[in-house]
Amino acid sequence: MGQKIDIAAADGAGKMSAYLATPSGQPKAGIVVIQEIFGINPGIRAMADAWAKQGYLAAAPDLFWRLKPGVELDADVPAQFQQGIDYMQKLDQNKSIDDIKATIAALRAKGCKKVGAVGYCLGGRLAFLTAARSDSDATVSYYGVGLDGLLGEKGGVKKPLLMHIAKQDKFVPPEAQAKVHGALNNNPLVTIYDYDADHAFARHSGSARVPKLAEQADGRTAAFFAKNLA
Repeated sequence: MGQKIDIAAADGAGKMSAYLATPSGQPKAGIVVIQEIFGINPGIRAMADAWAKQGYLAAAPDLFWRLKPGVELDADVPAQFQQGIDYMQKLDQNKSIDDIKATIAALRAKGCKKVGAVGYCLGGRLAFLTAARSDSDATVSYYGVGLDGLLGEKGGVKKPLLMHIAKQDKFVPPEAQAKVHGALNNNPLVTIYDYDADHAFARHSGSARVPKLAEQADGRTAAFFAKNLA
């Protein structure tokens, strides 16, 4: 179901790899899976595979490729968690959005008339920027970090955006969550759900996962894509 492909960077800096999960039949749409701070690890690949099982052509681009290609880290290993933080701090997030745009274009080139995006953690932050800056047809942000500092870009959101917020998020204090709600609650294109959980409650596996809430959020995401990528 899954394979590595290469996607040319828009700035001519080279090619990034992406994990591409292909459905058994004709794809009903494309989905870009935007990584956490741990690279294209088994959890992110499994999420792409899950979308393929639902009939989507799913691609997870390696957004750390300019720093170190092929990073795969385990969130439950403290030293590797810190490595992920270090990569995030060095990451040029504007370039990452360009790389996500290139991945969207690659899925359209493979015949997907509609393409959405879903991101987690760092990817949730990048998903918000993807909604504001790209032609993604529908975008989902899971517990994005630092979104309160990006709200100046809210006017760029022209297509549906779904946001999952962890109310107990140790990386996103309540006042930051309140700013996001205050800026976006009245936007008819934006739907926000709050969950009584900590950061990364919907991670594919590991100690942070809260299965009941993860399944609830993922069900809402699936319905959102089914409606908006049809």
